[in-house]
Amino acid sequence: MKTLHYTTSEINRNFKIKVFGYVNGKKVNTLVGVSGLLRILDGATDLVNRLLDRAFNGKDDKCVCKLRRGIKVTFYCF
Repeated sequence: MKTLHYTTSEINRNFKIKVFGYVNGKKVNTLVGVSGLLRILDGATDLVNRLLDRAFNGKDDKCVCKLRRGIKVTFYCF
């Protein structure tokens, strides 16, 4: 089983994660935690690790990641 590169508490402490788009045919526009993000992305830990690496290495206040499946994940630093 693959694991995340960062701890859940570290991610939730540094970012607010917003998911926008269509998930299973329903429109979603909500804040989620790490477990919610994994649930929406069907447990794809390798994809979540790439998104988190991009968010932690970013220099702006937010990092927007647009996925091909019609979902936009935004990481807000606070």
